[in-house]
Amino acid sequence: MATLLAARGRQGRPDTDRGEVQLTLPPALPATLGCDAVGVPARHGFRLMSRLPGNGCVFADSEWWWWIVPAGSDTELRWPLPACYATDAYVPDRRPRLIHRPDSTSPYTPPIPLYLMVCQLTGVAPAWTGPGVESRL
Repeated sequence: MATLLAARGRQGRPDTDRGEVQLTLPPALPATLGCDAVGVPARHGFRLMSRLPGNGCVFADSEWWWWIVPAGSDTELRWPLPACYATDAYVPDRRPRLIHRPDSTSPYTPPIPLYLMVCQLTGVAPAWTGPGVESRL
């Protein structure tokens, strides 16, 4: 799966031979911060949806659920397997459909709570990969 999503051309366009589709947001929910997606296997979808403090647009197909997050939500984060990060919201074309539309005017699920929930679900300790922070007492 990760290989499939990483197989993009240089301009960020999908490898159409691999069967990707870009998730399309409802017109009333503009993605002013750009648009990426975080996917988890469908067996975890309801659990995450019910426990997150806020859900933006969520798409699903028979195998994966995809949460819309602001572009760059993978910066300094390593999303644990089996989660899959999809830049520009290009996902495998298994006919994903919008299953949750937020009540707010934002299409985004807050990425940090989503990341922490995915870590908890997978039993992986959260880890930020950015430069270390030093503190002096």
